[in-house]
Amino acid sequence: MDYEQAGELKIGQVGIANLRIRTLDVDQLIREMRERVERAPKLFGRAAVIVDFGGLTRLPDTATARALIDGLRGAGVIPVALAYGTRETETLSEQLGLPLLAKFRAQYEPVAQAAPAPARAAPEPAPAASAPAAKAVDVKPGLVQKTPVRSGQQLYAENRDLTVLSTVGAGAEVISDGSIHIYGALRGRALAGARGNADARIFCREFHAELVAVAGHYKVMEEVPKELRGKAVQIWLDQDQLKIAAQD
Repeated sequence: MDYEQAGELKIGQVGIANLRIRTLDVDQLIREMRERVERAPKLFGRAAVIVDFGGLTRLPDTATARALIDGLRGAGVIPVALAYGTRETETLSEQLGLPLLAKFRAQYEPVAQAAPAPARAAPEPAPAASAPAAKAVDVKPGLVQKTPVRSGQQLYAENRDLTVLSTVGAGAEVISDGSIHIYGALRGRALAGARGNADARIFCREFHAELVAVAGHYKVMEEVPKELRGKAVQIWLDQDQLKIAAQD
């Protein structure tokens, strides 16, 4: 689209989409969602969507929110909840008859930096003879999938990278909180940085993906240049823009 979007759509780690409302223009929001469904009906048709009003300075009134919910249903998706924000959001959810979910909030909000620990005097060095041996750091290994991920299957690597030594079939979904490496064809969906890690990447040997996402930012196959299809590619985020480039 060549205009500023009223709603930012992100894909979560279980395939549920989060629609963050940036401009409360009901007609434009409905039009944008209808265009998404028309471009990729197999992915977005009847997709579950969480509506997030956290990007607005004030909540819509009940009538406006209800018109948006009804309009999104008419556009082809299914609003299933509101993203938690304030007590007013809770009241609005009750009036709309929708539950509240807080799952996607961390992907939008900056992570607070821990305060530095106070400086302490360096301890006296222990005699060399009594120094304990260095202890190896316990690193959680990545998840390695040796067999194909078939249609309808979902594979999730929690708090680690994912390596698939075979193919990811159409209709299959691979998800990782870290990066994803696929040494065969990617024909289904791949979602890296599922908990908001913007440094995660996706690598695959043969690119035919239905959808790829890093930290919730996604592209569907219809948005990918044709010259990249079937190629070995790398996918990453650059200033909140999803980039896809061929690999040598």
